[in-house]
Amino acid sequence: MTISGNSSHDVWRPHVTVACVVADRDRYLMVEEDVNGSVAYNQPAAHLDDFESLQQAAVRETGEETGWTVALTHLVGVHQWRSTEHGDVIVRFTFAAKPLTHDPQQPLDAGVRRALWLTRAEIAALGERLRSPMVLMSIDEWLAGQRLPLSIVTSLMPGGAVS
Repeated sequence: MTISGNSSHDVWRPHVTVACVVADRDRYLMVEEDVNGSVAYNQPAAHLDDFESLQQAAVRETGEETGWTVALTHLVGVHQWRSTEHGDVIVRFTFAAKPLTHDPQQPLDAGVRRALWLTRAEIAALGERLRSPMVLMSIDEWLAGQRLPLSIVTSLMPGGAVS
């Protein structure tokens, strides 16, 4: 059935993503990745998968992209942006996390060259090589003390809470 000329296939949906600002003193965990034949830098970040909470996705992706197990501490912010890479709208939930353990033997996600720790100045110096303006924005918000309690993000998904 078509309503107002639109079928259910024409429904617009943004991409929901998660990211983590993982700080160790003055350094931040970053991912160097291949994006359409170029090298780009991002926080550990990716799309939300079906049947997982935002918190679960953030912890999972950080592990898969860096080999680091992290514990989420806060929500830093929710950001909306139209990607210059593919033109779609991204709604990004950025969490703060503390590093717990690292497995250097863990294979990293396809496209990820390596995980590395950089200072804010080193990240800013990457300029156009940052995957999006949300990378530096998230670090600056974290540095400015923007930290919302994790309880602000609720999930009714099974196992939705992550501590």
